Amino acid sequence: MIFAVALAGTLLRVGLAQSNHNQPQPSPETTRLIESVDGPALFKAYCAVCHGSDARGTGPMAPSLRAAPSDLTRISSRNGGVWPAARVERIISGQEQVPGGHGTPAMPVWGPIFSQISWDQDLGRMRIHNLAIYLERLQAK
Repeated sequence: MIFAVALAGTLLRVGLAQSNHNQPQPSPETTRLIESVDGPALFKAYCAVCHGSDARGTGPMAPSLRAAPSDLTRISSRNGGVWPAARVERIISGQEQVPGGHGTPAMPVWGPIFSQISWDQDLGRMRIHNLAIYLERLQAK
């Protein structure tokens, strides 16, 4: 149930962001956080809608986005075969902007949402770390 609410909220926000790219990003107060800290569960709840369940950028919302979602299985290959763990975590957290990607109205940054409440900062960092580890496991060989 929590997953369904989170996914529906994400779909609605992404759709609204597409209809008016000047809309602010979803705020932690308006986004439901799933209880899991498991990387695959976080990916499924927050990323797969755009990046696809296979992380290749083919999610159900992908056709409606201005910029195609990145193929997240090719992050290492785009970085000379090296997994940029710290950079991936900075992008997910919103500390580093990617042109046309995370941090734009069409692509929410999940870090603030993962750390919705002040006492949840460490748990938020754990969610970001676990999501990055999951993405590392998905890298194309």
